[in-house]
Amino acid sequence: MDADYILAINPGATSTKIAVYQRNKFVFLKTIRHGLNELQAFKRTVDQLDFRMGLVLEEVKENHIPFDQVGIIIGRGGLIHPIESGVYEVNEAMIQDLEKGVMGDHASNLGGLIANLLIRQFPNARAYIADPVVVDELQDVARISGHPGFQRISIFHALNQKSTGRTYAHSRGMEYEELNLIIAHLGSGISIGAHKKGRVIDVNNALDGEGPFGPERSGTLPTGSLARFCFQGGATLEEVHEMLAGKGGIYAYLGHKDAHQLEKMAREGNPGARLIQDAMAYQISKEIGAMAAVLGGEVHAIIITGGIAHNPDLTSYIKEHVGFIAPVFIYPGEDEMRALAMNGSMLLSGKISARNYTPENLVRGINLDHLRE
Repeated sequence: MDADYILAINPGATSTKIAVYQRNKFVFLKTIRHGLNELQAFKRTVDQLDFRMGLVLEEVKENHIPFDQVGIIIGRGGLIHPIESGVYEVNEAMIQDLEKGVMGDHASNLGGLIANLLIRQFPNARAYIADPVVVDELQDVARISGHPGFQRISIFHALNQKSTGRTYAHSRGMEYEELNLIIAHLGSGISIGAHKKGRVIDVNNALDGEGPFGPERSGTLPTGSLARFCFQGGATLEEVHEMLAGKGGIYAYLGHKDAHQLEKMAREGNPGARLIQDAMAYQISKEIGAMAAVLGGEVHAIIITGGIAHNPDLTSYIKEHVGFIAPVFIYPGEDEMRALAMNGSMLLSGKISARNYTPENLVRGINLDHLRE
């Protein structure tokens, strides 16, 4: 019998999600919650590896998944070096970078590491990751910031944006690689990407809070005011970073990060909440308009996804402001487990091939040293 089961693993800050599919057929989904007391016992995130791997293994056993029929174990991609979109087989170089946290320490770094450990238990399985947040397909002109000391980088919700793009294309009987799309992921961070024939040629850095503000990120701030705040206010680097990504946006204005609460307050007539909600939708609309310019106005569709896309008042505002560019479609929520399984299924079917995480396949930006020659 073919090893056609796919085990998907998505480690989060306080949970580990597990899903099993048999090709495209859903089998089961489980979210394991981790108490703070459990996790405080570990000094670094990577130290949680054996603990989380053991819990995953228990769930697979309890759900009677045939170990010899699991062909793919696919984990959430972590903060490795920038790479192009795709499915990558876990190798020694990737393991070392995930363990070191070369681009930062995050629970998603455990995805590939858990997958790699589990293949010892599954005789026919191989370990992969898919579309980590560091996916970088920027065109060179998009990397230029305005000063050579700062190069724009690509960090965004690649897994959900790419899978939603493919889902939309499939609904139209087309391939994702045939379309020009603007995809806006609206969550705790907001990323808006220009997808040109399957490549995200421009996108805001959602991790650092660039672009529109969101529940906890400040978005792009007036640079002069920010510089004065940093040097005249005596703030530390950690405090500034927290202001930009963690305690900015809705939290800074209203004292909470709950987008659903914001929606409720605005609908009940709270003028402050309405203003902040409209301002967030306004900035999202502006960024979508900018991405339309990136695509030269040739846009087949605008897609709004992520948890905040459940808010009909906010999405209606965006539609009113950008609907002249292209038809707008709403795909609320984010289903990362289905997205991981979709990548695994394409791998099983031969529709795509796994890529290698090697120095030759890393994206290194552009060298500007020659400009003054």
